[in-house]
Amino acid sequence: MKQIMRWSRGVFAALVVMLSTLAGAHAEESTKGFSREQVMEKAGLFFGETTEGLAKAVEKVFAEQGEPNAIIVGEEVSAALGVGVRYGRGELQTLGGEVRAIFWQGPSIGFDLGANASKVFTLVYQLDDVERLYQRFPGVEGSIYVAAGVGVNYQRSGDIVLAPIRTGVGLRSGANVGYLQYSKKASWNPF
Repeated sequence: MKQIMRWSRGVFAALVVMLSTLAGAHAEESTKGFSREQVMEKAGLFFGETTEGLAKAVEKVFAEQGEPNAIIVGEEVSAALGVGVRYGRGELQTLGGEVRAIFWQGPSIGFDLGANASKVFTLVYQLDDVERLYQRFPGVEGSIYVAAGVGVNYQRSGDIVLAPIRTGVGLRSGANVGYLQYSKKASWNPF
């Protein structure tokens, strides 16, 4: 009987260790990034609905980049006549639950004409320190539309990748190259 009790305690202890190891592995796996479902829920709340174009844009970015570890939600305005400017403001939300105000501005040059106002939902990748976000991110823009007026492009600096998903109103056509400077405070200087 004593031997059975020792054996059952040993089995119980082994089960506890095994379950805690599995729970730890699951916790590590779930903190890798925002899941597709979390991103779609946040995007739907931000844009007011989940459209087919938005779903396709998110699917495209997830297929190419995986799970983001931060999200920026905000609004921006831009205008161009060959040379353009863009100004935006929003909130940075990290996987850990931190929320910060963030601003961006930048110039562009290209075959570009018009003006627009957009809602911007940016998926952020490889952001291990929020302070590293406050820098310039070069990008190329143009007719990179996925579907239904939803546009997505990539900006990269070092190993940090930003994937802004935009939808808005206005009349603007063409292609341009430029950069966006992300900062803690708003600035009217696009450079």
